[in-house]
Amino acid sequence: MGEPARRVAVTHPRTRAARPGRRGAVVRDVHEQTALGEVYVKALMRTQLRLGLLVCGAIILPLAALPPLLWYVPALHHARLWGAGLPWLLLGLPAHALLVVAGACYVRRTERHERDFAEHVHRS
Repeated sequence: MGEPARRVAVTHPRTRAARPGRRGAVVRDVHEQTALGEVYVKALMRTQLRLGLLVCGAIILPLAALPPLLWYVPALHHARLWGAGLPWLLLGLPAHALLVVAGACYVRRTERHERDFAEHVHRS
């Protein structure tokens, strides 16, 4: 029988343990607007743009579908509910609720993206 195997800690070269002098360099790259900092900021901007386009699509599609729906279904166009025309009620209540919910979701997701970005920058 030979001697027992020794335990060895294996670390990736990109971990903090492997590069102690690099701490805070990403923050410096972002603040000094170096090429690497620009890559990080552009990635955040792309994420925010993608989220903005997604929210705009989620708002525009239902609102754009409403006029054709009212045009092709005349019963909806002439229907009355609580003394008001159904088209006005559809444009008033659900449309504004959609805008408020989409705005709240957008703000929450944007803040989460920015928080993740800040954590990543300060962690690196």
